[in-house]
Amino acid sequence: MILMTGATGHLGSATIEFLLQKLPASQIAALVRDASKAASLQAKGVDLRVGSYDDPAALDQAMRGVEKVLLIAGTDEDHRVQQHQNVADAARKAGVQWLGYISRTLKNRATMANQLMEGHFQTEDYIKANGLAYSLFRNVLYLDAVPQFVGLNVLDTGMYLPAGVGKVPFALRREMGEAIATVLAAGGGAKPVYQLTGSASYSFADVAAVLTELSGQTVKYTAAELPAFAQSLQARGLPDLVVQRIAGFLADIKNGQEDEVSPDLERLLGRKPATLREGLKELYQLR
Repeated sequence: MILMTGATGHLGSATIEFLLQKLPASQIAALVRDASKAASLQAKGVDLRVGSYDDPAALDQAMRGVEKVLLIAGTDEDHRVQQHQNVADAARKAGVQWLGYISRTLKNRATMANQLMEGHFQTEDYIKANGLAYSLFRNVLYLDAVPQFVGLNVLDTGMYLPAGVGKVPFALRREMGEAIATVLAAGGGAKPVYQLTGSASYSFADVAAVLTELSGQTVKYTAAELPAFAQSLQARGLPDLVVQRIAGFLADIKNGQEDEVSPDLERLLGRKPATLREGLKELYQLR
């Protein structure tokens, strides 16, 4: 039995869909906070187990009969490290054989600008010391996140970002879900660490060039300075904390924190991951 947490989120949903192609639904369970929001999973035969990362007793119940757990990071940034520890503790108590955790690809923990990512490293440290067999899935920034940074109207507005010439080997979230499902469904032999990235790195100037080619409209990328960029976000009414987080993501890209290509995703998929062109064509629904 495999227990999926975060089962109704984007990555969790994608991973379950691919798992269902590899395993009977009777071998898949989903930890959900609200069963009514997971009716589609239940209809497919997935076993719903109701609970939250904050409820150790519910986690203990959810772990019954489970051999593998995939832990997708919680969204409560102030408490999620403790929440992740609760899941790891419940898995150990229940005799779970393997714990997977969705982490992030960043080169240097000591120099990263986005301190929100520190929670991932703290969780990794805890899992390594927990005593369970484990795999850390260090995912690169999703290609699906590009529209969030540059906007859905980028063909008209262009790009104004403080990312310099920094590059990212973007990958589609659904392909990551497919790769993770492959590891989950395998009988054994999982690696301790998977770096899930695309096969090539791209800058936002590359993103602009591809969008220009696909759309026939000139899309310009302007490498902004951080203070001016932050002011533009504040002028749009974004809270200071949100501005800091967005700026942190982009500063790490500028500083090369994400620019590390790994063959792991390609090997797990058995094919090349989607290119930047293929991904942007899909995300922006361009011909």
